[in-house]
Amino acid sequence: MSQKVLNDKLLSEKKPTFPIATSLAAYVKKYNRSTSIPVSYDDLLRFSGSVTVYDKNDEDTLWVRCYYPDYERIHIDNHLKKIYDILHSDGRDESLDYLSVDAVDYCTFGNTKPFRIKIRNILNDGFTYFYVKKADASRVYGLELEHLLSPHRINFLVYKDTLIEEHIAGIPGDEFIEDYMDGCDHQELTQIAKEFVKFNERCLIRLLGDMRAYNYVVIPTHDFDRVSYAIRAIDFDQQSYEGKLKVYRPQFFKENVAMVMNVADCLKNESIEQYKKEERALIAKRLINTQTRYKHLIKCMKADYLSTPGKFKELRRELHQFTGDIKFKTARNMGGVLNTALNFVKRNYHDVDH
Repeated sequence: MSQKVLNDKLLSEKKPTFPIATSLAAYVKKYNRSTSIPVSYDDLLRFSGSVTVYDKNDEDTLWVRCYYPDYERIHIDNHLKKIYDILHSDGRDESLDYLSVDAVDYCTFGNTKPFRIKIRNILNDGFTYFYVKKADASRVYGLELEHLLSPHRINFLVYKDTLIEEHIAGIPGDEFIEDYMDGCDHQELTQIAKEFVKFNERCLIRLLGDMRAYNYVVIPTHDFDRVSYAIRAIDFDQQSYEGKLKVYRPQFFKENVAMVMNVADCLKNESIEQYKKEERALIAKRLINTQTRYKHLIKCMKADYLSTPGKFKELRRELHQFTGDIKFKTARNMGGVLNTALNFVKRNYHDVDH
């Protein structure tokens, strides 16, 4: 795995928001990803005041806690609790009396500017989060592809031009690199290296871009004699948008240098290639097992506008050069490029005698 890093200038200054097309709206409705609960991103923007949220070290988190007039807060809280119930339960409203909206926080950093909703169960003081964002077709495709092709399932809902996402628990990658990696033993570092190789390959295959360290989380799981780790993406708005292939390979971002160095220190080239093959095989199996739903999704994606003609042509050319697969030349848009990439992986999986 190369230690060269990607210059941030290869990323566009700001990715535009792409609207939810009619075909994609029908898809999310068919697969129970839509809701009629009127929780609107624009409604949440009408807060009357806010205070800065600080972390445990009294550092500014770049989130602010929002306050609403009493007459609006009752209405907002009721709808937010119903959304939580749909995300995590059967949506029958039986548990709403036991839920409390403890906080509505607004992020002032980055392009997405999401709201983070903290929901508390008043019976046991347990709490969790979900996010309310401006709906973006790129993000919806990214979330759905994550659900279908990664080892992780994910819940989200769409209401008109608003997107609701469940919280993905874990340690933000940049925080993990800065505060936790030095405390890991060799066995743990080797396992982290393996997971980063697989994560890197997974992002490349399904064309999920901009996986800088703060756009993924590291999830430690304690077993009886060790700690194992998983790496999960948490930001999906750079699904099949940029033209440069390196944008879809986390190893080329300078924020991930520590992860790349760890791979070089812990793994031999033969092991790296083996883990890449394992990840390609797993994606091929998931693709085969979800064919009906995947075909419906990719049909929507092929009919959608998700990037500029220049970026699409650049990525098509680079993928043709990278794989040698002439079929990339027949792709007509980003949906076609992604479909060709996934078919390339599936075809190579079938070429092996199973």
